[in-house]
Amino acid sequence: MHVGSRSVQYGRRGLAFGGWAWARSGSPDDRLPLRRPFQSPPRPHQHGPLALVLLLLLPIVQRPAAPVPPAAAPDVVQASPRPAVAAAQRQPGGGPYGITPERRALLNTIRFAEGTWVGGSQVGYQVLYGGDRFDDLSRHPAIVVRRRYASAAAGAYQFLPTTWDQAASELQLRDFRPASQDQAALHLVHERGALQRFDRHGLTAEVLAQLAPEWASLPTLDGVSHYGQPVKDRSELQRFYQRELERLRRFASA
Repeated sequence: MHVGSRSVQYGRRGLAFGGWAWARSGSPDDRLPLRRPFQSPPRPHQHGPLALVLLLLLPIVQRPAAPVPPAAAPDVVQASPRPAVAAAQRQPGGGPYGITPERRALLNTIRFAEGTWVGGSQVGYQVLYGGDRFDDLSRHPAIVVRRRYASAAAGAYQFLPTTWDQAASELQLRDFRPASQDQAALHLVHERGALQRFDRHGLTAEVLAQLAPEWASLPTLDGVSHYGQPVKDRSELQRFYQRELERLRRFASA
């Protein structure tokens, strides 16, 4: 049946009328309207103080730790090896090369090959190319002499002006005196890469060959001049060197 806008339905447990219900308890007067139990909305979950603290700490705990960048390695400055020239103490001639009996014997042998030995006297430091002499030792004379060849070589080791100027500049030599000439000659030996080998092994054929491009009178491994000029025999040079070395050692031990 239809009553107003509400529908009435019979069910197994009673009569339902819209939002109301009557229980079957006998007479119609005993049918008391019963309200459906009201379900209150669920109350929000209450958090205690400890829970609040945990909630506040949760983002910190869950957040992944940021990677720690590796500590930057300290800059290591590699000390560049100092040249042998700069590391040695300066000698009386103003240069850095010490002169041992072996090195003095080598210098004398070069003088012997270049024709400036002159019995070992200091006069050999004042010889021009061709045999003439000069007096001023304050600088390289730079005098061109024309004989078989034209050359401005001068001094005990027959330095060309350009060769002398470069060595004197590198060693800060202020004159052309014997001590300065000795330092410049050892510097040329060093620049040719022969000084260390000579100090270890003496005047070998290999040492002479390394010096042949510097002094034309010294032989290559083939026994000839690097420049096609007259050259001293290797055996003669080595004998001269050995005699000078023995003499200098005797002099040093006296």
